[in-house]
This record gives sequence, structure tokens and C-alpha cells, in this order.
Amino acid sequence: MDYVTLYNGVKMPQLGYGVYQVTQEECERCVLDALEVGYRSLDTAQSYFNEEQVGSAIVKSGIPREDIFLTTKVWIEHYGYEQAKKSVLESMEKLGTSYLDLILLHQPFSDYYGAYRALEELYKEGKVRAIGVSNFYPDRLVDIASFANIKPMINQVEVHPFNQQKLAKEYMEKYQVQMEAWAPFGEGRGGLFENPVLAAIGQKYGKTTAQVMLRWHLQRGVVVIPKSTHKERMEENFRVFDFALDDEDMKMIAALDKAKSAFFAHYDPAMVEWFVKMVEERRNKRDGVPRI
Repeated sequence: MDYVTLYNGVKMPQLGYGVYQVTQEECERCVLDALEVGYRSLDTAQSYFNEEQVGSAIVKSGIPREDIFLTTKVWIEHYGYEQAKKSVLESMEKLGTSYLDLILLHQPFSDYYGAYRALEELYKEGKVRAIGVSNFYPDRLVDIASFANIKPMINQVEVHPFNQQKLAKEYMEKYQVQMEAWAPFGEGRGGLFENPVLAAIGQKYGKTTAQVMLRWHLQRGVVVIPKSTHKERMEENFRVFDFALDDEDMKMIAALDKAKSAFFAHYDPAMVEWFVKMVEERRNKRDGVPRI
């Protein structure tokens, strides 16, 4: 396993297992499979609704807690100082842990400054080993890195061969923020798994296009958290430390960049309204307020 060292000295596995869109029914089994394969970094979130299953799998695995790098994320409806701090402590309870290795703010909306102050306080109290953000575009990242008391240590963003985030990476490196990729395969959108350039490179090394993409991320210094519910795919994704792409391979993959999200843009006002609507619906459901 390769590791990155965050600017505060904390070591983090460069390859982890993510549980986005893993159902509660499957999550415990999937995490146990991932841990058995050899993964020691797990990424979940409050909005995935599977923190309890992740925590249960960690206990059942028998692997010492200190050997696992555990990440979760604060969702927008819990932003603001008091709500964020309360929600993180609740997440820790669900995960069955007395500390978190990494806690992120999931989206750059609402009172993220108040929420981030809660993360800073939890960090100072020793309840979390590292703090950061997710989906913060370069302008928002520069803002919070410049005005917060503690710079984010991680920024988890959409990164894959069709959206390489070159400008974002440049600013993360400038501010010592580690880039972490969600959707490192772009969920296969645009035919990524069948891309002829990636396929040709894979044939050269006897590797799949997925393994080529992961290797590309690793060599760029990016942390990756691929998700799969199939153990054989978890094993395939883990077999990326026995080969290296050469400079020509890296240049060919760099040329695939479309510099455009395969999903959505946080700059899009309609998308921001969608997030607002989601938060309102969850609050109404939680508080028992009839939807109008």
C-alpha cells in the first residue's frame, strides 16, 4: 500500500474503499469483504445512511481500530457550528468509534464556515485527526484555506480521466491540501471503461482499464476511494501496486481531459436549488412538517 502524508503529519492510505450508494442491506458485507481484501481506509458520509453498518463491519472484522483510516462527512442540513458538532458526535456513535481519522464538509453551501469551526474545535480536542472539505471548487477552497484558523487537509472532488481537475490540483498543491477523488472511474460515463486509449495501455501491462485509471490517479498523487459491491472487483482494484505507467502513458491519459464534470456543476444555480430542496425535504420529514 502507498500512503500520502497530510500537511499535519497524518499518514493516509492512498487507496481506500468508498461506500457511496452501497445499501444498508449490503454495506456490512461489502466492508467486511474490502477489509479482507486488504483495504484499510474506509469512506462514508452522513448522507449515505450506512454509517452504522460500516461501524458494525469494523467491529466484526476484528481489525484493530487504529489500523483503519476512517472518514465520514457532514451533510448540509447539519451545517452551522452547533448542529455540525452535534452531528459529528452522532456519526462517531453510529460508527462505534471514539475518534475519526478524517471528517469533511460534504458540500460548499449554507453555513459551511460555522460548520468548519466545529471541525476545527473537534480537531483541537483530539476527536478527529484531520479535517477537510469536499466539492470545494478552487475559489471556495482558496477562501476557506485563507480565512479559516486551520487549513483543510483534504479536498474530495470529482476526478477521473475525463475531468482531471488540473487547475484545482494546482491550487490544492499551493495550499498544501491533498486531492482525493470521488468517482475515480467517472462511474464509467462517456464510455470510460471502454476507452481505446485506456484499453491499449491496459493491454500493454496486462491490466484492465479500471486498474489503469487507478494507477494514473496514484501516480498523480491523488487519493482514491473506488466503490464496488463485488469482492472480485475490490480485489482487481487493489492490484495496482505491481506496475507503473510510463511518461508516454501519462501524457496519453492527460490528453483525454475534457475539463468538464460528468455529473453536475456546483456553479449551476439550478443545481444549488436542487440541494436546497433536498435539505428542506429532509428537514420536513425529520420534523414531521407536511410537505406543501
